[in-house]
Amino acid sequence: MRVVVAGGAGFLGSHLCDALIVRGDRVVCVDNYLTGRSANVDHLLDHESFEVLEADICNGVEVDGPVDAVMNLASPASPKDYYRLPIETLDVGSIGTRNLLELARARDARFFMASTSEVYGDPSIHPQTEEYWGNVNPIGLRSMYDEAKRFSEALTFAYHRRHGVAIRVVRIFNTYGPRMQPDDGRVVSNFITQALRGEALTIYGDGSQTRSFCYVEDEVRGFLALLDSGQSGPINIGNPGEFTMLELADLVNELTGNTAGIVFEPLPSDDPKQRKPDISLAEDLLGWSPVIDLRTGLERTIASFVAVLGV
Repeated sequence: MRVVVAGGAGFLGSHLCDALIVRGDRVVCVDNYLTGRSANVDHLLDHESFEVLEADICNGVEVDGPVDAVMNLASPASPKDYYRLPIETLDVGSIGTRNLLELARARDARFFMASTSEVYGDPSIHPQTEEYWGNVNPIGLRSMYDEAKRFSEALTFAYHRRHGVAIRVVRIFNTYGPRMQPDDGRVVSNFITQALRGEALTIYGDGSQTRSFCYVEDEVRGFLALLDSGQSGPINIGNPGEFTMLELADLVNELTGNTAGIVFEPLPSDDPKQRKPDISLAEDLLGWSPVIDLRTGLERTIASFVAVLGV
């Protein structure tokens, strides 16, 4: 296939580009480098099946030649970025998503929407199934990201129902791995960066809140399973292993040999207390489940951070 990957120079997008190239697809990587980095795809620039289009999808997307699939991973995705870019985050989830849907519609291509577990908000059911409608504060401090993704899902399904666009919607749970930015504000990158610098790890709240962490290789494999399926979704793709922030901090300190300990800060507004995917649909409909455990994934991620930080 020839696949347009919007946000292809980002953390997840660049790994997706790699996986598509490896399996023999041609890739058009679209990015405006607002939060993506050219270094993430530099290794692909000389590949005959890879091309880069520097563009802002909010201004429209023009791609010459055939397009078989459009995969939308374009959005600020870390708290640091979407707090800094609230309007841009809402724009890319609305205007940008519609422009990509129009591209898919015009080319009769599959449309893949990368949504998020943040659509569940601070969930009142646990684990979270795709049928759960969520508990989101629409005007909260992090609503720009939550509501942008919820609108993107609604728009995607509207194009499916009104125009017959073939859609795939994935809800991504916390993902980690190489190419995360050390200062992006996500808990895994925060902990690893602090630990490698010999600093105490900062936990917000009392550390009892939980997350489920999926290694990027598993996550991307789930994306492709959904893309190739006949399922519209939404489908949760994440690792159902659940860890408290204290457990994660202790493991990062152990793997890095950091002895500086832990410090506690107040919990941010609207921070979910629990997050764990029910992946029954992914297992049953896609034959997908994660295989890389947290310890193994963290070891690989820490090694990549050592190289980036030079420590």
